[in-house]
Amino acid sequence: MRRLGDVDIQLQRNKVQNLRSAIATIDGRVLHPGQELSFWRCIGNPTARRGYTTGLVLVHGRMSSAVGGGLCQLSNLLHWMVLHTGMRVVERHHHGYDPFPDSGRVVPFGSGATVFYNYVDLRFVNPGPESYRIRLWLTGEELRGELWADRLPPVKFHVRERDHRFLRSGGRVYRENRLVRTGVDRHSGGIVRQKLVAHNVSPVLYEPGPHVVIEDEPRDVPLAGPPLAPHAAPIRA
Repeated sequence: MRRLGDVDIQLQRNKVQNLRSAIATIDGRVLHPGQELSFWRCIGNPTARRGYTTGLVLVHGRMSSAVGGGLCQLSNLLHWMVLHTGMRVVERHHHGYDPFPDSGRVVPFGSGATVFYNYVDLRFVNPGPESYRIRLWLTGEELRGELWADRLPPVKFHVRERDHRFLRSGGRVYRENRLVRTGVDRHSGGIVRQKLVAHNVSPVLYEPGPHVVIEDEPRDVPLAGPPLAPHAAPIRA
């Protein structure tokens, strides 16, 4: 539960119901070596008939509401957990906007994964050799999750933010950063791999506070990531 500007708190309560329905389709699933998980193949179409209710969605940069809204919180969590394992993300779509100022943020900006049934998906595959079990649950205020492996993986992963900044270009304010995943050998402590997993550049939809430093960029800044199809309407934020 988060305070998101002047967004109706009832949409937050409805989101909890939507998350509870979606979690029931994924919690406890095991990915053996070679297996893939698709967010939407697990959950299916989030319709009112199937128990989903009206939640918050982001439509071309504007706040709105639709049945099934709020499920991005689950895809965000799954993506963040997977980045800390040896599993490989094969489809992930970055949120196209930074809609709200930070409120209790504990993970870097741009680490989430937006979804929209059924063509904007989150998919990841387990190359092995470990098998992973997904655990998801709700507390009174939080969505939580864990990934259990059937053996101790030899490499542990850390995801860190680099080059974070706000910048002004073409009359708009953007937020930019890079996410780097580092693999560390559990026994030696040495770095065995390092990879840039995301370069995020997104328009800011709120007025940054007086404490935020905004750099001036002399040229227009292209949005990071591929554009959605022209008919893509609500993103389930």
